[in-house]
Amino acid sequence: MMYDNEAVLVHSIPYALKKQFFLASVICTLAAMFYMYEFILQVSPAVMTNELMRDLNLNAASLGTMAAFYYYSYTPMQLPAGLLFDRFGPRRLLTLATLLCAVGALLFGTTPNVSMASMGRLLMGIGSAFSFIGALLLVSRWFHPRYFALLTGLVQLMSSVGAIAGQAPLVATMNHLGWRSTLIGLSIIGIFLTMLVWVIVRDSPETVLQGKKFQCSSKKSELQRLLQVCSNRQTWLIALYSFAIWAPITAFAALWGIPFLVIHYGINTESASGACIMIWLGIGLGSPLLGWWSDKIRSRSIPLSLSAFLGIISLTTVIYAPPLPLMWLYIVLFVFGLSASGQALSFGVVRDNNPSSIVGTAIGLNNMAVVAGGALFQPLIGILLYHNWAGVMHKDAPFYGIAEYRKAFFILPLCYILAFVISKFFVQETHCKQHFQDEASTMV
Repeated sequence: MMYDNEAVLVHSIPYALKKQFFLASVICTLAAMFYMYEFILQVSPAVMTNELMRDLNLNAASLGTMAAFYYYSYTPMQLPAGLLFDRFGPRRLLTLATLLCAVGALLFGTTPNVSMASMGRLLMGIGSAFSFIGALLLVSRWFHPRYFALLTGLVQLMSSVGAIAGQAPLVATMNHLGWRSTLIGLSIIGIFLTMLVWVIVRDSPETVLQGKKFQCSSKKSELQRLLQVCSNRQTWLIALYSFAIWAPITAFAALWGIPFLVIHYGINTESASGACIMIWLGIGLGSPLLGWWSDKIRSRSIPLSLSAFLGIISLTTVIYAPPLPLMWLYIVLFVFGLSASGQALSFGVVRDNNPSSIVGTAIGLNNMAVVAGGALFQPLIGILLYHNWAGVMHKDAPFYGIAEYRKAFFILPLCYILAFVISKFFVQETHCKQHFQDEASTMV
């Protein structure tokens, strides 16, 4: 015979699970909103290139370098961020990271010179380094592993929402308020988001259900965890794929694509940013779709290879084909965005090959490879433009023509060729299976 308290416990399980699912959804959504916010900051220079060159007295090379200060801190912070997450948990680190982004935006918006602007971008990069890793780590702790690829895609969708908001809507705001006031407004939003993260986010189900403070899930030292991740050959192969599949996005969609489209198609900045929205829309829709398809066909390598192949075709068409009808341009840019969805799926491969105790470190290493493209390619494209510049000026700023852009962009399709070769011939197929089954039983 079941005692009354046992009956109450049994009947309360469904409600407890629903409550936990709701809490998990709110926590992970808030973390994804931080990822969305930092993406607005990340891509914001792309819609204000002319204003920045004019007000801060920059050329293409110095603008690319200033914008890339974001990646100079974002990229090397990926490994420390992963190690710190595994050691201290997401709540405290995400709160501090969001605040750093807000301070960086404020500094950038009030800067009197390029040095202070670069410092603002540097602070944004440090804070942003924790966003994607934190969101994926919370997903891995609050949800069952079988949902990881799909939920990673949904997190990536939030970045696309941020990138879209950082295109045409940001142009409209900037035209109304000016670029400085726009950045100050973004800083205020960041401060409000900081408070929400601190109040709502919790590190894991155990910290809620059992009233525990966060405890490190591994007894290994930071160096031991890092060596464990780095000793896996697949770690480096998928990291190289991630770098190659995302570098064209950081170079084209996040900075140089809008001025290129303005010159190539003879449209204004607002129209070009509207066209680039199709790239982020492709990423946003393609990331969860690719994760779902990968789980359905029980394959990682096939979707990864398809993504790279689409990138070769679409980006080559955008750069080197004669001007397309705008409808076709939108379609090709959308396919370009779809091709970059392989970046989100690469984290599924990372998760397949690492235990949960070091998954933050593994995700950090892979994300470092992803964002390294921005640190390398944004200034590199600017340098190539500068050295191919014909010396033409327009409204007190250097003018770069379609020939200069095409010469500078030749390295971008090569990235997709490299990604295709790696995914087709070198990445080991995991068939979407976890190699390490050490997840907590409290996951939903």
